Amino acid sequence: MERRVVATGLGLITPLGIGVEENWSALCAGKSGIAEITRFDASDFKTKIAGEVKDFQAQDFLPKKEARRTESFIAYAVAASRMALEDSGLVIDSSNAERVGVLTGCGLGGLLMLEQTSRTLEKKGPRRVSPFFIPMMIGNMAPGMVSIHLGAKGPNSSIATACAAGTHAIGEAYKIIKAGAADAMIAGGVESVITPTCVAGFNAMKALSTRNAEPQKASRPFDRDRDGFVVGEGCGILILESLDKALARHARIYAEIIGYGMSGDGFHMTAPSPDGEGAARCMEASLVDAGIAYTEIDYINAHGTSTPLNDLYETIAVKSVFKEKAPLIPISSTKSMTGHLLGAAGGVETVFTTLTIYDSVIPPTINLDNPDPECDLDYVPNVSRKADVRTAMTNSFGFGGTNATLILREYSN
Repeated sequence: MERRVVATGLGLITPLGIGVEENWSALCAGKSGIAEITRFDASDFKTKIAGEVKDFQAQDFLPKKEARRTESFIAYAVAASRMALEDSGLVIDSSNAERVGVLTGCGLGGLLMLEQTSRTLEKKGPRRVSPFFIPMMIGNMAPGMVSIHLGAKGPNSSIATACAAGTHAIGEAYKIIKAGAADAMIAGGVESVITPTCVAGFNAMKALSTRNAEPQKASRPFDRDRDGFVVGEGCGILILESLDKALARHARIYAEIIGYGMSGDGFHMTAPSPDGEGAARCMEASLVDAGIAYTEIDYINAHGTSTPLNDLYETIAVKSVFKEKAPLIPISSTKSMTGHLLGAAGGVETVFTTLTIYDSVIPPTINLDNPDPECDLDYVPNVSRKADVRTAMTNSFGFGGTNATLILREYSN
């Protein structure tokens, strides 16, 4: 018999703050975490804004010596995992360590380390390359270091499906527990690539907003005047457990994961398939996995990147899947406040979706001042909304046409 899977702990690091409480209060208040880039001199770049994490101190979560040589994405993963584990009350010890795993998504890994090492190699030669270069660059060091620091010795893996990575990671962790291969998983997404090559690369694709004079208004999903996404960074982690283990230790249960869908567009390297056909199949797959009808969905946390094609095609896909109910479903893009956290987006947005269910508050889509006439659904514009959300969906769609959808439900016996 397949086991039920529940979320018992949450951890967040985003441009809105450090920790779940700070993030959730800012999100529900409609605050933006977007500002001018401070990590490097962006004066020659078309885009000069980003969603940087502020006031994060790695030494608060790692030994001081180790903190100095740890890439941000790894430090974020360890920090958010510590937060989530503490929140859950789960104790990892010799009795259960081999049944607790770690699975995270990450799109690009240690891009800053790659840039810095390339310069060192060119200017000073191969003997000056750090022995920490490879370990600090590869994406799977995030779950690896979480495992080392928290003692989780169960299934350990990393997923690199671009902007869908965090959602895929949580979905695969859900399947691992469901199948009985682990009792608990530390799962989510992480990314920290606000670097010159990242911004220059996305600028070359004309993917980023250039609304540099108004950073907090630059990410505007579903708005007529949207002109691209804003790159962000951070980490979102959930502690997932089998229901029987969570109940046995009297854990607080935030929500239950009941469905996971995947699909491939098979269309284009970066553009979504026409009319969101791939996204629609992904959402439908999650409904089939959950064993529910589309009429049961009360809220959708959209991928909602603030790019012209994504927002339009996701809207069309929602209409295709939800038919007559589509105009009645509240939808929000929390990227309007955090920016697009790439591989971390799915982890962060699954935490937000979990809190939407648990707290009965739907976060808004800010900067929706002039709705695109072709994006004509209920995007919860500018102000959060109290609502009884029993069943919610969250979408993530990545370059290469890789799609992921999760369905979460209020826990009940």
